[in-house]
Formats: sequence, structure tokens, C-alpha cells
Amino acid sequence: MSARLCSLLLAITIGIAGCSRADEPKPDPSTSKSTSAPLVLAPPGLRFVKVGAGDDASTLIKAERDRAKAEGRGTVVYIGAKWCEPCQRFHHAAQKGELDNEFPNLTVIEFDLDEDRDRVVKAGYSSTYIPLFVVPGPDGRASDKRFEGGVKGERAVANLTPKLHALFD
Repeated sequence: MSARLCSLLLAITIGIAGCSRADEPKPDPSTSKSTSAPLVLAPPGLRFVKVGAGDDASTLIKAERDRAKAEGRGTVVYIGAKWCEPCQRFHHAAQKGELDNEFPNLTVIEFDLDEDRDRVVKAGYSSTYIPLFVVPGPDGRASDKRFEGGVKGERAVANLTPKLHALFD
């Protein structure tokens, strides 16, 4: 190889080595803007929570209400029964995810009338009809934001949905 060609190759090699990424300055993390998504504390969608045993339902409800609030979610106490057709249809729709868009940040604190009647009545959650939906107060006791009853058949969920929305308007 000629001296001239060797000099040219040497100059190119030095030029390339001088442009390596390893020599580029690293960005200062304290001044860079984060492009990550905001922290999501709870998965979106309607979520049922069945509280554990205990005589004082208001204490259990308050704890669930506070937990949901910390996650940016609203709460409603729901009292139903296995034999209640509107309750069954509401549950089925929720389990299939059909209510997730309607109620993306709602936690439903669930009680069964047949199993939990005494303790929920003691906390102010009583009604003539089921399902019963009540927004809990800050102390876990029932507020006056409530509705009860529903229709049977295919329209059950469509009947309950706007009433549930109205509790939070």
C-alpha cells in the first residue's frame, strides 16, 4: 500500500474513533423530563370487595372506603342476595367486564342480605327492596345517597346503571 493510502486510512480511523458514542456527554437525570406514564394505583374498572367477618360493618366499610379513596376510586355499599335476579344479572355483567367502562373507578363493597343482615342494619344499611346501593359516609355508616330495588329480566343492568351513576353526580 502506498504511504498516501495508509495516511488516509489512518485519518479515517482516528476520525471514526473520535466520534464514538462513549465520548458523548450523558444527560443529567435531575434535569431530564420523565416520559413515563403516571403511576396507576389500582386497575381500572368496577371492582367488587367482599369484606370479612365482624360485627361492626361500619368499621369494615370505613377501612375499604379509605383504601379505595387512596387509590382514587369511589365506593358504594351493595347489599344483594343469591336469589335476587337483578343482583345476579348485575354481578354477571360486572364479572364479564361489561360495566368497566361505565364505572372505571368504582369499588363495590358487597354484603349478602341473608348472611349479613344484622350487621349492615346496625350500620344504617336497611331497605325494603334489594339490591340496595348506598354511598358510605366518612365513618362507614350509610349516607342518604342511596337507591333500592331493580327490575327483573334482561333490562335489569340497564335499569340499575343510571341509578348508580346518579349517586355520584
